[in-house]
Amino acid sequence: MRGLAQKDMAAALGVSSAYLSALEHGRKGAPSFEFVQRIVTYFNIIWDDADEMMRLAGISHPRIVIDTGRLLPEATLFANELAASVHCLDEQSLKLMMNILQKAKQDFHKG
Repeated sequence: MRGLAQKDMAAALGVSSAYLSALEHGRKGAPSFEFVQRIVTYFNIIWDDADEMMRLAGISHPRIVIDTGRLLPEATLFANELAASVHCLDEQSLKLMMNILQKAKQDFHKG
């Protein structure tokens, strides 16, 4: 938001400066579809960039809850270890883990 005062942008988007700050710093959940549409309009973002912004907004939950209550004990162990260690992972490690999870998900849905 270079060159823009946060209070001016907040006023134009119909939210408080505090809300924008909390969203920016991961202290709020994913923004609503309507709010992202207001941002797209405000910045005059078009087509593919707007689609990408919508996709990113949809996955931007800073606090995730994983319910492992009916899963194997290993799932609970994995979820707890991930929560405790995710801050230590570099980009390459995160991408590797995402690939493994996506493959496991595909295999699960195949059969």
